[in-house]
Amino acid sequence: MNDTKEKAILVSVDDGSFDAETSMAELRLLAQTAGAETLYTVIQARPAPDGATFIGQGKLTEVAALSETGEADLLIFDAELTPTQQRNIEHYTDVRTIDRTTLILDIFALNARSNIGKLQVELAQLNYLLPRLTGKGVEMSRLGGGIGTRGPGESKLESDRRHIRRRIGYIEEELRRAGKTRELVRKRRKNRGVITAAVVGYTNAGKSTLLNALTDAGVLAEDKLFATLDPTSRALKLPDGRSIMLIDTVGFISRLPHALVEAFKSTLEEAASADLILNVCDASDPEFDNHIRVTKNLLSELGAGNTPMVTVLNKCDRCGDLFVLPFGRHTVRISALKKEGLADLLHEITKALPDTVRRVRLLIPYADGAAVARIRELGSVEHEDFTADGIQVTALLEERYLPQFQNFYE
Repeated sequence: MNDTKEKAILVSVDDGSFDAETSMAELRLLAQTAGAETLYTVIQARPAPDGATFIGQGKLTEVAALSETGEADLLIFDAELTPTQQRNIEHYTDVRTIDRTTLILDIFALNARSNIGKLQVELAQLNYLLPRLTGKGVEMSRLGGGIGTRGPGESKLESDRRHIRRRIGYIEEELRRAGKTRELVRKRRKNRGVITAAVVGYTNAGKSTLLNALTDAGVLAEDKLFATLDPTSRALKLPDGRSIMLIDTVGFISRLPHALVEAFKSTLEEAASADLILNVCDASDPEFDNHIRVTKNLLSELGAGNTPMVTVLNKCDRCGDLFVLPFGRHTVRISALKKEGLADLLHEITKALPDTVRRVRLLIPYADGAAVARIRELGSVEHEDFTADGIQVTALLEERYLPQFQNFYE
């Protein structure tokens, strides 16, 4: 990314279908994450976007004047522009123009780390840009650099449509193969009885910070939108002795284009197949209740609407005495950064999972002392006595492990 920030003007139409002011504030954060400096924000109230230029002619003239005054490099529209709208706006203002989807894709391109993540970004970029190609190839004049042009797909855009379609086909096949591998991994987890908990929530809610606090995972945790794109899995032991697999996922956002949801199925599939969902939100954000609802709606679309959920109100150290709204039976306040409330969170996770843990009393002969170490590994030892006949142990163990120790029951 260049050290010099691009100067951007943010533009939106308020047609009453969403909160335009809140969405604009979100777009400003997205632009900041991508490396842009916002010069002005322009919101036009009208019944519907203009079919040719998205905003009306008068407002477009105003935007063009602001662009010249502020020497803007970029116009960012808080919607998905049609190819015609984009070309008309650029022709009239003589300023490179991108939309909300292109901006989010650009941030994805900045943050993709794994090969699969990069392929997903490239696929989404190519599918989005293909109908926007004109003439015999790509109009590289407006794709020559800057926000909206980064990522693995950039070098491919110099080819013709046929080559891009071949590239799309290749990537889709690679992702299908990767999907089959992920499915096998999930099946192995299920067969081994591994309990999985997907950490989901609005982007920048503190999911990676929470994963680090609970497991010392060392996951990238930045105060940026979409800092995490690639799934990260870490084991966590609960107070009742059970171990679960925590899986970090890509952050959600309001009005996330469906094409982007499709592109990032690798992380979202983990949420859909999890035994438990941790819905993390930034409780210090005035829109936090709406963020929780956005996440729940997206989970329902993924087929995970009925999965047990713990609502995690994070960043409560910034909130004072926050009144916790009834977002569900399992709701807990924490500060992942300060590691406050984590014991309460572990307790709620334990309560939300099906009760498969049993308290057992075992007498283990000294000759079989290795069994005690095995119990500690698989569960939790509550009490231990050394007697003349052997080691008397009271422990919490999952039902699936009990047959291993049936010879030691008192």
